[in-house]
Amino acid sequence: MASSEGFLTEEQRELLKIATQNAEVLSSSPKSPTLKSPKSLLSERQVKAPAGGKAATAGIAVRHVRRSHSGKVVRVKKDGAGGKGTWGKLLDTDGESRIDRNDPNYDSGEEPYQLVGSTLSDPLDEYKKAVVSIVEEYFSTGDVELTASDLRELGSSEYLPYFVKRLVSMAMDRHDKEKEMASVLLSALYADVISSAQISQGFVMLLEAADDLAVDILDAVDVIALFIARSVVDDILPPAFLTRAKKTFSETSKGYQAIQTAEKSYLSAPHHAELVERRWGGSTHITVEEVKKKIAELLREYVESGDTLEACRCIRELSVSFFHHEVVKRALVLAMEIQTAEPLILKLLKEASEEGLISSSQMAKGFDRLDKSLDDLALDIPSAKCLFQSLVPKAISEGWLDESFLKPFGENGEVEGKDDEKVKRYKEEVVTIIHEYFLSDDIPELIRSLEDLRAPEFNPIFLKKLITLAMDRKNREKEMASVLLSALHIEIFSTEDIVDGFVMLLESAEDTALDILDASNELALFLARAVIDDVLAPLNLEEMATKLPPNCSGSETVHVARSLVAARHAGERILRCWGGGTGWAVEDAKDKIIKLLEEYETGGVVSEACQCIRDLGMPFFNHEVVKKALVMAMEKNDRMLDLLQECFSEGLITINQMTKGFARIKDGLDDLALDIPNAEEKYKLLRRACQEKRVGAAFFWFRYC
Repeated sequence: MASSEGFLTEEQRELLKIATQNAEVLSSSPKSPTLKSPKSLLSERQVKAPAGGKAATAGIAVRHVRRSHSGKVVRVKKDGAGGKGTWGKLLDTDGESRIDRNDPNYDSGEEPYQLVGSTLSDPLDEYKKAVVSIVEEYFSTGDVELTASDLRELGSSEYLPYFVKRLVSMAMDRHDKEKEMASVLLSALYADVISSAQISQGFVMLLEAADDLAVDILDAVDVIALFIARSVVDDILPPAFLTRAKKTFSETSKGYQAIQTAEKSYLSAPHHAELVERRWGGSTHITVEEVKKKIAELLREYVESGDTLEACRCIRELSVSFFHHEVVKRALVLAMEIQTAEPLILKLLKEASEEGLISSSQMAKGFDRLDKSLDDLALDIPSAKCLFQSLVPKAISEGWLDESFLKPFGENGEVEGKDDEKVKRYKEEVVTIIHEYFLSDDIPELIRSLEDLRAPEFNPIFLKKLITLAMDRKNREKEMASVLLSALHIEIFSTEDIVDGFVMLLESAEDTALDILDASNELALFLARAVIDDVLAPLNLEEMATKLPPNCSGSETVHVARSLVAARHAGERILRCWGGGTGWAVEDAKDKIIKLLEEYETGGVVSEACQCIRDLGMPFFNHEVVKKALVMAMEKNDRMLDLLQECFSEGLITINQMTKGFARIKDGLDDLALDIPNAEEKYKLLRRACQEKRVGAAFFWFRYC
């Protein structure tokens, strides 16, 4: 068959058949190259017939000849494998495989595998990202409960110290509002979500990063110091943290400077608690007093309306689940005050418990707090104890108070039995005496009141009441309690009384911690302060430890107190742990005492010298005034005795401080003899001079010399 396009020979037909079969096989191969059509394959072999209509059989072999569109004959390689303008060898699969993703039959599994390297994710990195989001959301919403819930859901409690660091560092670079919010959040999360140790560890991490933070935040040292001071004031950091942390930093580091600033500028200032709390404009949330006021109002409204659902809604809106024990306590007190309201109050507490609004721990804590304050409450509600004893079985029988609460009422370690009524009356009276002392700061009046009670066998109970009431108040009252102990020691309290009183406190330390979160650390400070004030000897701490069960909370408190006393510069720090001093170092105070005595010696007026002593503002350190004055009197000037007599008669220097000053001189006579010849003989002359000056108050303090 002839045509203008030529014809197929038998050989060409055979090639076309083979190409068609191979094309079907290759189409099913996942690695097949782009296929060529049979006609195209054929065109590689096809040669145009000459004009005579016969195939060329001479010159160039037919299967090795190819004619281009231009009419030029192109010679190809053997088997059609390449050459300029050719498609390559038939079944050539050596080239790069190409897959068309637009092909309807495209299968992603045909793609060649490619290994991609990836780094393993660090759990801390993931935690850091989540924490930033949580803190940002908190700064936007101010929702403490939501933030606490998010932290619990996040898990990884071992990374909570990082949360503390990140929260504070993010707040540092923002306005005072966010700084205040950060402090409020830490107080809310304390104990329930974040432990005391984790908060301390978080602040250590923050102090370690202080040098880096100071690069971006110019006042980083001052802001960190203020956060630390605020945490101490809020009782989420123990004062001992400052001493422990300071040892881990060099004096040139920003972290050390921040600790110094917190200690000297903020925690040693008069009324420092109020100043620190208001430094950032006060709380963005309602204060504790405001919460108490709102609780009282909603309970009064509930008694009038009887609407339990509305009362529960109001409690929920307070958003202080960690403070619900106050709701329980105030509700029970209201039930005692208005006995007709008792059924309504019990109904509310039962409903709140069943809804899960008030947890079992908060319920028990509320009952326990009321149990411990029954003596005070009995002054206003005489039948308070009987009413409380009737409420407890009802709550247990209805299932919203744990049965473990049903126990004999009375404080551990105190005298009970046939003398119980006498002890009860004594406690009522000393509570009133202590409250009056906190208001008046009149130590002589308190001593007279105690002597009028004529119950020295109950002195340990007085000490326990004094320290317990002081721990639940501000630093001013804590300082007053320590000063009072120094005044009572030797005068009317024996060392055994004080040891027994502290043992009673240590035995009930776990119960006290339910009301005062940092009770253990504060009690340790009271013990350490008693040692520094020479009210207790270090050996007395060991004696207390032997009277307590091993591994109990009280034993740990004694151990902490011993560590505080043994620390470097312990005296200076412990004397000012509650702002008792003016922030000066002990050496500064000694220098000022020497200067005022020298001025008096050179012709000063007694009244002016007394005023200078008063201006020092360190009554617990007046024994140093006595010691220095006596040394100067032994050296050259008897006028110093007139000054001491005047100070005592004015009540400026107490008997305890006077006695301590003389005792220090007597104990240091061997050392004084190196500077003052015949020091012991001169000390005896001073005693004789005291005897000769039996004028006014001098007679009374002479007998202690």
